[in-house]
Amino acid sequence: MDTSIDTARFNMIQQQIRPWNLGDERVLAVMSDVPREHFVPEAYRNLAYADVEIPIGEGQTMLEPKLVAHMLQALDVQADDKILEIGTGTGYATACLSRLGGRVVSMEIHAGLAEQARTLLQALKLRRLEVRIGDGLDGPVEGQPFDVIAVTGSLPEAEALGGLQEQLAPGGRLFAVVGEEPVMEALLVTRVAGKDFHRQCLFETGVPALEKAPVPERFIF
Repeated sequence: MDTSIDTARFNMIQQQIRPWNLGDERVLAVMSDVPREHFVPEAYRNLAYADVEIPIGEGQTMLEPKLVAHMLQALDVQADDKILEIGTGTGYATACLSRLGGRVVSMEIHAGLAEQARTLLQALKLRRLEVRIGDGLDGPVEGQPFDVIAVTGSLPEAEALGGLQEQLAPGGRLFAVVGEEPVMEALLVTRVAGKDFHRQCLFETGVPALEKAPVPERFIF
């Protein structure tokens, strides 16, 4: 047993996550259990539990732990939820979503990252999840509607959420970061019923944009 890893994981929960208004014990238990170091490239293994974004290749980064925790808490994932994740990366958030919910469909635009994530997730013997190669923003995802949609990269404006929120089941929740530097907001979108959606701003943050995220039109004076 690597006691230094165990200590780092404990400190992540107690020093980074709990103080940030995160008290969902189910989320804390899952993040204490899933080995984040398993999903971090070897060169950055010593930063697995640090409060930083970690490069994972293909110009992508792994979200810092407290942001993953906030996303999981906001989504209030239940054991029988059907979940869509946009942006698999190496699969860490995918693993956490799988431990909390029912079936996970995760979309990853980069084939190399998707295959890596599949290998890492299979090694943990996680079931009822599927990593698909493709652009999760490019039309409806097979298997909709979803109870939970987790977007791990940012979108430039809230209007870009339209196609995703339409894939929510009644009562379904969507988490996404919207905006451009220096102003970005984490949003929770809930489908109340039919075309009725409730949007709640949770906090300000900064997250790299999803690849192929729609570019807003600019006015030229």
